[in-house]
Amino acid sequence: MSAPVHRERGRVLYVDDDPGLGRLVQKALNARGYAVELAITGDEGLARLSRGGIDLVALDHHMPGQTGLDVLPAIRAMPFAPPVIYVTGSEDSRVAVAALKAGAVDYVWKDLQGQFRELLGEAIDTALRQEAMRRDKERAEAEVREARDRAVMLLREVNHRVANSLALVAALTHMQTNAVSDPAAKAALREMQARISAIAGIHRRLYTSDDVEAVELDAYLASLVEELQGAMKAAGRDHAIRLIAEPIRLPTDKAVSVGVVVTELVTNAYKYAYPPDVLGEIRVVVGSDGAESVRLTVEDDGIGWSGEGQPRGTGLGSRIVKAMASNLRSALVYRSDGPGTKATLLFQG
Repeated sequence: MSAPVHRERGRVLYVDDDPGLGRLVQKALNARGYAVELAITGDEGLARLSRGGIDLVALDHHMPGQTGLDVLPAIRAMPFAPPVIYVTGSEDSRVAVAALKAGAVDYVWKDLQGQFRELLGEAIDTALRQEAMRRDKERAEAEVREARDRAVMLLREVNHRVANSLALVAALTHMQTNAVSDPAAKAALREMQARISAIAGIHRRLYTSDDVEAVELDAYLASLVEELQGAMKAAGRDHAIRLIAEPIRLPTDKAVSVGVVVTELVTNAYKYAYPPDVLGEIRVVVGSDGAESVRLTVEDDGIGWSGEGQPRGTGLGSRIVKAMASNLRSALVYRSDGPGTKATLLFQG
């Protein structure tokens, strides 16, 4: 019957200028299943480490012309440096503390009774278990980072495609607008185009941003307001829109709802706030209101509406605003503390 094959538990480099003690350590660690190589100087140990294949270093303190504290930083500076257990016969605890500060994972005292080799073996067992756990943790964290990066790339690609698809729908709506002659139909199609553009703007920002989970609300609203002003000017309405927005980051789903609300309220102000042939200003104001609340206000200086009574037009815009406000767990409030109309939405950011 052949002898049983013992699986090697790891390869240890023992650096000590005492060859006799080195052989005793080698014998003791071989019995525990470790392969042990010996080096009698720090330079010899570093040369062996540079060739790789060492799982742990046991480094003696006293060596000719140097100490282990001189060698330890050079070991730790190596790529993929193995853990180091510091071995010292000095009873000065400051030596052990200095070794730990320099990067040793543990230390073992040499004793006169011979228990040192057993203690070294236990320390090596513990250090290699901890090293395996550390590497497993790093590998798992790397896999999580890679999975997250892949998910972010996929989500960015999805947002890119959604933005392109919405832009195509908006273009088709524009073509349909030009193809119809009924003024009411034209107006309805233009409003639909504005709603589509508001949502497409969110997705454009997401696929060009490093953060696909949140949107810089002030920058998004700036581009949205610019698009709305251009669209309304093309429709024969030339009111000025002034945006006053604090830098606020908002989760994507909330930013979509805010964009649609702003689109509806600004469009209503363009249509109903001022008498024909009278130009005025429409203001969009966004800012923090407390620790986590955001306040959105759209106001004008026109003829005014309190929010009561029958909505002007088809009422579709009012229903859309109500639905978006509900998504934000809020409700639109109209205030008449001055001329014109002032609609405010307070929600959690």
